[in-house]
Amino acid sequence: MEKPQDNQLIFCVSDFIAIFNQTIEYSYPSVAIEGEVASFKVNQGKYVFFDLKDSSGSVGCFMSLFQLRTPIEDGMKVIVMASPKLTAWGKFSLTVRSIRPSGEGSLKKSYDLLKTKLEKEGLFAIERKRPLPSQPKSVAVISSVQAAGYADFIKIVGDRWGGMRIDVANVQVQGAVAADQIIRALNYFNTQESLPEVIIIIRGGGSADDLSVFSDEKLVRAIASSRVPTLVGVGHETDESLADLVADVRAATPSNAAQILVPDKKETIRSIKLRLGSLVPIIQNNLSQYRSEVNRLVNLALDNLDIKFTEAASNLNSFKRLIGQLDPNKALERGYAILRGEYKTGSIIEVETSKFIMKAEVKDVRNK
Repeated sequence: MEKPQDNQLIFCVSDFIAIFNQTIEYSYPSVAIEGEVASFKVNQGKYVFFDLKDSSGSVGCFMSLFQLRTPIEDGMKVIVMASPKLTAWGKFSLTVRSIRPSGEGSLKKSYDLLKTKLEKEGLFAIERKRPLPSQPKSVAVISSVQAAGYADFIKIVGDRWGGMRIDVANVQVQGAVAADQIIRALNYFNTQESLPEVIIIIRGGGSADDLSVFSDEKLVRAIASSRVPTLVGVGHETDESLADLVADVRAATPSNAAQILVPDKKETIRSIKLRLGSLVPIIQNNLSQYRSEVNRLVNLALDNLDIKFTEAASNLNSFKRLIGQLDPNKALERGYAILRGEYKTGSIIEVETSKFIMKAEVKDVRNK
């Protein structure tokens, strides 16, 4: 850089570009600009180039593809957060850090483009959705704790069931940083040693621009990849976000999310009472049938015992008669005698009859 006699500084090109960028960075480190997208293109699958224009001006824009969180195309109205810069080739451009659609038409167009893309990938398929536990004991909630939707959710959960552990990640639910905060909360709950049974993402109603956070592509993919089943209740009943579509279960509102998450204890008690009441006649009928069957079996057993007893008594009488017939005294009464002694000629034997005991000499012994 030289200083001539008239005190006018003379810059070399690179110095001028460096000083100009330094001045711009100091004065405008970040700018938000709204305009219409033109000449949109992606180079090498890494870099995004487009012009941002209005009725009387146009400025070139550059950004990395991974920073593009929502689809855009020519003709859409957007708001970019960017840093102005003069390139080494002397071209003025905006280095874009973030971009979001502006206006209902552009929001709807961006939403439809991303919805079609993710639908083709199968992220909204019914078969990939998981059921929620009927009575969870531990859940995680991602929401702004200052929001009315969060307060409604907590109150209804407590009124309906209660006794459940609820871990809460307090995040912003609108604005430029909201999507990243929700993603970090999802990652946190998915990496715990003891996982929650359900992750609930809730936010009350708002404008289409406010709710566009829940159609952020990175957030939608983070919900789809959650290890833990997800329940999303965002906006009012008529609102729809891509987070709703990718969640395992969608709730119309935060209040509806509470109703889906846990049963109503009053209704559960009433249902149990009704079921118990309907069981009483069934139990009584079964008891009556069991009683009849028991009585039948008892009577059958008694009849069998009676038969056995009669048979035993008959056998006993037969044994008595047989024993009576074998009684020696009975034989003596019938005229028989009992002989005791050695049966040989000349021996003396004893003869017993029913009335007498005699001794006799054996005169003769012969084989019969």
